[in-house]
Amino acid sequence: MRVGIIGYGSMGKMLLWKFSEAGNIGKESLFVSNRTSEKLEEAKAIAQVVSNEDLAAKSDIVFVCVRPADLKTVLSGIKDSINPDALLVSLNGSVSFESISRVIDCKTAKVIPSLTAEIGRSQTLVCFNDKVTDKDTLKDLLTCIGDVIELHENEMGMGSELVSCMPGFIASIFDVICKSAEGHTSIPKEQIVKMVLRTMSATGDLMLQKDMSFEDVVTRVATKGGITEEGTKVVYEGFPETADLLFEKTLEKRHLTTENAEKSF
Repeated sequence: MRVGIIGYGSMGKMLLWKFSEAGNIGKESLFVSNRTSEKLEEAKAIAQVVSNEDLAAKSDIVFVCVRPADLKTVLSGIKDSINPDALLVSLNGSVSFESISRVIDCKTAKVIPSLTAEIGRSQTLVCFNDKVTDKDTLKDLLTCIGDVIELHENEMGMGSELVSCMPGFIASIFDVICKSAEGHTSIPKEQIVKMVLRTMSATGDLMLQKDMSFEDVVTRVATKGGITEEGTKVVYEGFPETADLLFEKTLEKRHLTTENAEKSF
């Protein structure tokens, strides 16, 4: 299998190196291109640096990792050279299959990884257009960065909130908690953060390994009339409004971003 990656930004770079590290794709079968070729010096150790057109012609799977504003230009540039049997993979969730097909009408998928791909624990979202019959090849390839979840194209937006955006949401929530804790203790900030992060990570692992629900954990820890119960009451009474507002704002922004991206097509 020959894999090509157009765009060597944070996501393209991460995918290239993860595919190489997995050991399934040798340098002779891994291609990369970028608008600024100077950035690809380090990539020459693991991949062949080629033009967009050469990459599209040689690859069985073509990942396009560019900004929404540049996507149409890149697709237009490779439409006449792309391997007819290749799978085109867009890492831009804002542009629909319908819009992409106006430029290149081929087998197409959309992929949305998470920041946690850097440690091999991404919940990577994927969807396919109607032309794709073999979904397993791409899914198997992406397992080197974590789990793969297939969704319908219409659900990729909310899916992104739950896995791609969620590290940012989680980090901001616990940043607030840690800063609040600082005002009530002399424990150093660094230690507070480590305590909370390790407890958060262990709680997630406990729930997954023991198949526990959030309610199960609350019940186990927050005994009736106890200290933890007082805290959980505050969360359940005060946080739902914030959570609803969070999704309202992010989904509204996603809708506007999609509208602007679609206009360019």
